[in-house]
Order: sequence, then structure tokens, then C-alpha cells
Amino acid sequence: MSVVAAPTRRPIRWERALGRALFILLLTLGGALTLLPYAWMISSSLKPPSELFTSTVQLVPRQPTLENYAVAWNKEPIGRFLLNSLVVATGETLGVLVTSVLAGYSFGRLKFWGRDVLFLLVLGTMMIPSQVTLIPSFIIMKWFGWLNTYHGLIVPRIVTGFGVFLMRQFFLSIPREIEDAARIDGCGRFGVLMRVLLPLVTPALATLAIFTFNNSWNEFFWPLIIASTGDMRTIQVAISSFRGEDTNWGVIMAAVTLAALPVMVVYLVLQRYFVKGIVMSGLKG
Repeated sequence: MSVVAAPTRRPIRWERALGRALFILLLTLGGALTLLPYAWMISSSLKPPSELFTSTVQLVPRQPTLENYAVAWNKEPIGRFLLNSLVVATGETLGVLVTSVLAGYSFGRLKFWGRDVLFLLVLGTMMIPSQVTLIPSFIIMKWFGWLNTYHGLIVPRIVTGFGVFLMRQFFLSIPREIEDAARIDGCGRFGVLMRVLLPLVTPALATLAIFTFNNSWNEFFWPLIIASTGDMRTIQVAISSFRGEDTNWGVIMAAVTLAALPVMVVYLVLQRYFVKGIVMSGLKG
């Protein structure tokens, strides 16, 4: 006696439309909640002091003004601090990209004694909180005489376990036949890396660049102990000095808005590679 399977019921058109509408609604609410702090930050930066603390929520200023930006720019050398953060974040990002590509290629494509054990040690560094290494790193920078310098801010941060891991996973996802074909055509290892493999891992490079630049730009404790005085302060450390007995939150919000602009620009430039890199980063390896 044969058993006939019951036919599966297909969702009718109105059910699909309702599900799509609920999905779009949830995405819209999530996006609104994510953007609300940024909208409040920009709104507060355009408000005069009399409108900052009111009994009702006023997202749109009644009398918008740019005075807070003028005060923030003139109160401290914001331009110098933004330049410091830009130099540090850019230098750290370039350094991380170079070291991660070289190490990721070595762990993913080369065979040598102790490779897997060494890679596990690199992964182990990701489990150590960055606060644990602050004091030893500070002592080393003091021995080198690198306090209040760009290289003191950049060099200790140009190698990350996350970057090595990410690039290794991408290199493992590339078929070896592509590399073998390039070697047959007479390309050396470095030529294969630069001309063949590197263009194929562009999404991973963009993803790593965004993460590294964002983390470096928003870093507070390391610049605070290495370059806490003089003109070497970064923008995040400088903003903390705006708080005092008579804190003007409108000025602080203006400074924070200026500090957020470079990160937004970097993300907008690399967003298409960033999305592709997030999707592909864990497929193989």
C-alpha cells in the first residue's frame, strides 16, 4: 500500500505581501533606532544653549545656529587634532593591511614547520584584552623615546590577530589552480601575491580597512597615555578636555559631529566592498 504525501501549501499572494511588509517595517524600525543617536547629535550641535534642555523632545532646532561649531573650532586647535587622528588612523590602517596580507598569505598558502601552532598563537592574541597590554606597551615606548610621537601611536598597533585571521581565510578560499597557472607563466611568489591573489581579496582588504580605521579613529586609552599633552593629542582625547565645571554640550556635540565625518566618508567610499567582504569572509577555510 503506497502512501501519498500531502501536497505542500504554497503561501498565497496576500500572505507574501504581508510578510514582506512586516520585514520592511522591522528593517525601518531598526534603521531608525540606529540613526536616532546620530540625528540627536547633529540636532544638539545646531541648538543654542537655551534649547538643549527642554521638557519636550525637539529633534529639529527652532533657531538653528552654527555658533557651537565656531566655538569648538576656536576653543581648541581642532584642525590639528583631526590631522593627528587622520595620520594615526591612516598609518595604522596601512600597516595592518601590509602585515595582515603578508602573514595571511604565509599561513594560508605556504607550508612550513610549526605553521598551525604559530597560527593558533596568533589567534590567541585576540582573546587578550587590549587593556592588559597598555602598561607594557607604554614602558617599551618610553624606552624607545617614542612618547608624544606619531610612530609611538602607530607602530605598536600595526599587527592584529583579526587581520591575519581574516586574510588567511580569504587566501584559503582561492583555488590553488590560479596560483599554479601564474607560476607556470613564470611569476614568482611575490608576483603571484601582488598581481594575482591581491586583486581577488579586495573585499577582505576593504573590510579590514574599515574596521581598522574605525577602531583607530575612536581609540581613546592608547592615545591618552602616549600623547596626552601638547599638539600630538588625537580628536577623541581632545573632546574629553571640553568637559569641565561649565560644560557646554552644544559645543561638545559639534566637536563630536566633526570627529564622526571622516569615518562616515571612509565607510561610504568602501561600503560595497565591505558588504561583499562580510558575506565572503567565512565561506571556506
